[in-house]
Amino acid sequence: MMFAVAMTFIDQTIVSIAAPDIVSELGLSSSGMQWVVNAYLLALAAFFALGGRLADLWGPRRVVVAGTLVFVISSVLCGCVPTGDAALTWLIVFRATQGLGAALLFPAALAVVVAVFPVERRGRALALFFGVTGALTALGPLLGGWLTDWTWRAIFWVNVPVAVVALILTALARISDRRRDETLDVRGALLIAVGMGASVLGFQQASVWGWDSAATWACIAGGPAVLYAFCRLELRTRHPLVNLAVFRDRAFAVDALVLFFAMLAFVPVFFFASVYAQVSLSASPNQAALYLLYFFIGFALASQWGGRILDRRGARPAMKTGCVVGAVGFALWAGKLTDLSMHDQWPYAALAGAGIGLILAPASTDAVNRAIDASYGEVTGITQTVRNYAASVGLAVYGTMLTHTMTDRVVDTLETRGVPSGTAHSVAQDVTQAITGNADARTPTGTGPVATTMRDAMSAIRMDFAEANQWVFYGMAVALAVGFLCALRHPGDRATATTPETPQG
Repeated sequence: MMFAVAMTFIDQTIVSIAAPDIVSELGLSSSGMQWVVNAYLLALAAFFALGGRLADLWGPRRVVVAGTLVFVISSVLCGCVPTGDAALTWLIVFRATQGLGAALLFPAALAVVVAVFPVERRGRALALFFGVTGALTALGPLLGGWLTDWTWRAIFWVNVPVAVVALILTALARISDRRRDETLDVRGALLIAVGMGASVLGFQQASVWGWDSAATWACIAGGPAVLYAFCRLELRTRHPLVNLAVFRDRAFAVDALVLFFAMLAFVPVFFFASVYAQVSLSASPNQAALYLLYFFIGFALASQWGGRILDRRGARPAMKTGCVVGAVGFALWAGKLTDLSMHDQWPYAALAGAGIGLILAPASTDAVNRAIDASYGEVTGITQTVRNYAASVGLAVYGTMLTHTMTDRVVDTLETRGVPSGTAHSVAQDVTQAITGNADARTPTGTGPVATTMRDAMSAIRMDFAEANQWVFYGMAVALAVGFLCALRHPGDRATATTPETPQG
C-alpha cells in the first residue's frame, strides 16, 4: 500500500520544480500555472470523503485498483498535453482527475493498513506509513529536477511503471474486501466538492480579481455556506457520505483541527521554498530539490519518534511538541531567508520539518483509531479531506500574500531608481506574476530605459522576493502556533481498540 500511494505524494511537489519549463513551452500565465499545481490538491480535498466512503461500500481493494488506474491514465494525458490555446484547460482538467484518482486510492490504501494492525501497534506502523510516504514527497523535487533535464513531460510519465508495479503488488497481497450494504450519498458528494472548490477559488483568485471584488467574496463566503448545507444534509441522511457523529468525540475534533493548521504549512512549503531557492538563491531545479531535502531529513526522523510517543503516551504530547518545534523552526527559517545563503538555513528547515513530522502521524493515527464501528475508510476520508483542503487554502492564501507583498516591494525598488509611478506599478505586476508563478528570474532583455533599470535592479528584486517570502514563512509559523492552542484541548486519553468490520467479499 505504501508503494501504491507513492505516486500521489510525489505528484504533490514534482510539478513546482518543472513549472518554469512548462510555462515556457506552453506559454501559460503564472496564475494559470498556479492552478495547475492547485487543481490536484483541490480535487484531493473535494473527493477524499467520497474515496473513503467508496472504500467502505465497494471494498478497499477494488477502490485501490480503480484509483490507481484513474491516476495513471490522467498522468499519461497530462504528459501528452498539446501546445496552443487548449494547453491550460487540458492540464488543469487532467491534474484534477489525477487528484480524483489519488482521492480514491489513498483512503482505501490506508484503510487496508489500519485494519491489519491492532490499536496498540498502529502508532509505529502508521508512523512508518506516513514517514515513508511523506518522505516520498521529497522525492518529487529531486525526481522532477532530474527528469526536467530530459523533458518536463516525463514528470507525469514516470507514474506509469510505478502504477504497474503497484497493481502487481496489490494483486499479490491478496487483500480481502470488506464491503457495506449501504447507499452512496451522491448529493453530499456534490455539495462538499462545490463548497470546497468555491472557497479555495475565492482565495486563489483574490490576487487577480482583487479583495474588493464581489466575485472574490461570493466564493469565500459561498463556499462555507455550501459546506454548512452539506452538514445539515448529512445529519438528515440515513447513510451519509460523512458520519458527523465522529466529531462529537472531542479528541477526534482536535486531531482534525491540528491536522488542518499543520497542513497549512506542510504542502505549501514545497512550492514556496522551491520557487524562493530558484529566484532569490539563483539555484537550479536540482539544487532547489536538495534545499527541500533538509526539511525532509527532519520530517522523516521525527515521524518515527512521533509514532513511538503515540504508542506510549498518546497523541497529545506529540502534537503539542510538534506544533512548538514547527512554529519555532518556521519562524527562525523566515528570519534567515534574507541572508540568501542556502548553507545557513538548513538547521531551521530541518527543525520545521521535524515539527511537522511529530504532528502528522500521531494526529492522523489517533483520529483513525476513533473510527465509528471501525469504518476506517470513512474516517480516513474525513481526515485526508481536512488535510488536503488545508493545503489548498494554504497555497491560495500564501500565494495572495506573496503576490501583494512582492508587488509593493518591487514598486518601491523601481521608484527609487527613477521609474515613474505608473510604469513602476505595471512593471512590478508583470515581474511578480512571472516570479511567483513559475520561478522565472531571467534577466530582462531590451534596450529601453525600463529594461536597463530592471537589469540593474535584479539583485534588489531577488532580495525583495526573499523579504516577501518571509511573510509567508512567518504565516506558517503562526498556523502551527494556532495548532498548538488546539492541541491543548485534546483530552489526552488514548483510543481503545475497535472491532474490525467483518469481511463480506
